[in-house]
Amino acid sequence: MHTGPYERYVALGDSQTEGLGDGDDSTGLRGCADRLAELMATGSPGLAYANLAVRGRLAGQVRAEQLGPALALRPDVATVVAGMNDLLRPRFDADETAGHLEAMFAELTAGGARVATVTFPDLGRLVPIARPFGSRVVALNARIREAAARHGVVVAETDRNPVVTDARLWSPDRLHASPLGHARIAAAVADALGLPGSDDSWTRPLPAAPGARPSGPRGALDEARWVAGFLGPWIGRRLRGRSSGDGRTAKRPDLMPVGNGQVRTANGRPSRPSPPASP
Repeated sequence: MHTGPYERYVALGDSQTEGLGDGDDSTGLRGCADRLAELMATGSPGLAYANLAVRGRLAGQVRAEQLGPALALRPDVATVVAGMNDLLRPRFDADETAGHLEAMFAELTAGGARVATVTFPDLGRLVPIARPFGSRVVALNARIREAAARHGVVVAETDRNPVVTDARLWSPDRLHASPLGHARIAAAVADALGLPGSDDSWTRPLPAAPGARPSGPRGALDEARWVAGFLGPWIGRRLRGRSSGDGRTAKRPDLMPVGNGQVRTANGRPSRPSPPASP
């Protein structure tokens, strides 16, 4: 199994890997995979990077749509992050979801790639009305760890650190990381991969600040606004059989150089600079 320096990094996944919450569709999305590519390039100056992720994709869709193209790019390092969209569906099956992830782990590692993945935080600590999903998160994380162990996949254990539920690491929709959160995820995966210069600083709490969500009447109003602004539209799409990723394709389907430690967009413009991993 390849252990670096790396030449070809390919990212597979859904909206988190695509970069939602870190930039926007008009100025360009960054996200944890772009940031990880930049960290990786410091020790692998010739690194080329492709990002095949598309928002809204279930684990089975990631496998069906992205695994073949990923293998064709012959990566020596890859990240596979999917399953959260499955977890939120009424008929979630942890074994089925993990089975798709394991199939991707198996084929990518058999092709010589070093593969990394992550575990997921408890949604109930971010969104109170999502507490019933807690057991699903535990079940999926357990199966991710088991599948990863069988195939030598490294796991960034983001769910085991209290800092991951700090509100400042999440965008207003509470489902996607903020720029700071994406930076922490990238740092966590870099640490799991043992990249030069990486360490466990991503686990450290943020400095004290009024970042907690309000409680009492203000908290209830905040929850109502979140339901109206984010949860309601999400449920509406599900009922209509639609996805936020309908009609979308990968933002970076081909391997492109990471020049001077900075990911460049498909049209050659540099992405906007990354904020530091902590304030």
